[in-house]
Amino acid sequence: MMPPAGAESGPWSDARLVRQAARIVSSYRHWLGRELVARGRNALEDAAELWHAPLVVVSHGVEADPLLNYANLHAQRLWESDLGALVGLPSRFTAEPMEREEREAMLQRTEAFGYVDDYRGIRISRLGRRFEILKAVVWNVLDEDGVAAGQAAAFDQWIELP
Repeated sequence: MMPPAGAESGPWSDARLVRQAARIVSSYRHWLGRELVARGRNALEDAAELWHAPLVVVSHGVEADPLLNYANLHAQRLWESDLGALVGLPSRFTAEPMEREEREAMLQRTEAFGYVDDYRGIRISRLGRRFEILKAVVWNVLDEDGVAAGQAAAFDQWIELP
């Protein structure tokens, strides 16, 4: 899929998001040996492609209480929030309190092995809607020097919960 017309401008063209998108897609290729999305001719096209991808993509940093630093359009819709409200949010708040211990165990497993490709877990939107994500891939994000810069997740299947 090619980036949409007008890929040269939009929220994804912010320099911080272009850099984070590049880290996300290159780290995915590093760990899994395949592309997350179709690659464009440059980082801006890759950022547009990831932003509009037909799957949910989120990432967080390496803070003591990791903060979300990327959420594409599908992620924003699923969590019923906009980018401004998601970026900077402690990523643990994407899960209900009783699900956070299990989530933390998965993140530690990812840190140890580079990625997991079989994750499922219950999450909650900003408005309180619950859903279970299925078959998520979670991987360590590396910066341009190969240093740990956080973790990302991608999935395209979920079940709405009561």
